[in-house]
Amino acid sequence: MNKWFIVLFAVFMIISAILILPDLASAQPPPPPGKPTQTPIDGGLGLLAAAGGAYAVKKLRDKKKA
Repeated sequence: MNKWFIVLFAVFMIISAILILPDLASAQPPPPPGKPTQTPIDGGLGLLAAAGGAYAVKKLRDKKKA
């Protein structure tokens, strides 16, 4: 049993080295990332801010009534 364990462990280490070492031995670094895309802030964020403001006003009015 001990001999089989050593053989399986050696095979596992060899396969792991074959899969991992090519990534470590790359000759050139990856290219720099491109220019990020600009996302406009339009209706969705405005509606979310308006809903948050309305909720805050409702909470303040409910607090005054109590």
